[in-house]
Amino acid sequence: MYKYLELERHGAVGVIALNRPEVRNALGMGMTIELRRALREAAADAAMRALVMTGRGGAFSAGADVKEWAGKGQGDNPWPDMNWVEESLKLVQQVHDMPKPTIAMIDGAAVGAGLDMALACDFRYASDKAKFICSYTNVGYNPDCGGTWLMPRVMGLEAAKRFAFTGDLWLAEEALANRLVSHVSPRERLWEDTLAFAQKLASGPTVAIAQAKRLLNSAHGRSLSDQQLEELAAGKICAVTKDHAEGLAAANERRAPRFVGA
Repeated sequence: MYKYLELERHGAVGVIALNRPEVRNALGMGMTIELRRALREAAADAAMRALVMTGRGGAFSAGADVKEWAGKGQGDNPWPDMNWVEESLKLVQQVHDMPKPTIAMIDGAAVGAGLDMALACDFRYASDKAKFICSYTNVGYNPDCGGTWLMPRVMGLEAAKRFAFTGDLWLAEEALANRLVSHVSPRERLWEDTLAFAQKLASGPTVAIAQAKRLLNSAHGRSLSDQQLEELAAGKICAVTKDHAEGLAAANERRAPRFVGA
């Protein structure tokens, strides 16, 4: 059971929904610990072949719980308990490393660390009422939680700098134009569109997708020859799966494959 979130499954699609609407799903220590546990549960559930992360109550996440953050400082030191910081950093890393395709479904605000968590997902589906702020410089602080690594990879370096330096609010269409989000839907269609895409991913060859994700996420900084060696190693994992055998059979029989995720 979870106090600050909901974990449910719709067929092969898992959904983690942040549920602290009274603080716009701000990431306090309690929610962060629960999110890390829910992500471990989702990763271990073989029947869950794609994951949607979202927020209840009209917001994705307002970022770090500033009241909790401010209350952790000691004396003249504004820095909070390091356990709090480390859990936040590990959370974003865990989202990024999830061995299944992930979609952030964003309605309302995605701010600060909440935005970083969305950026760590493979895709971002937003409603036309979504809004985005890289809020760190607005309080005289640098982006963290991996945002400076994630933003340029998702958006490109110049757009990431403009977004981070200015602290401006971007509405959904500007976020789409700058590749911050993958898709924008009318609010009333957001769940339907996100679930349809998640189901498409969940019906794919789960092991092969996991290996493709790992290879793409880790390719930056490797030489071509080193990356090819990584691809060969991944190929040995995929080659012995039921889904690879089914894919070859389907190709030979000129039919659509029926992948089982193993």
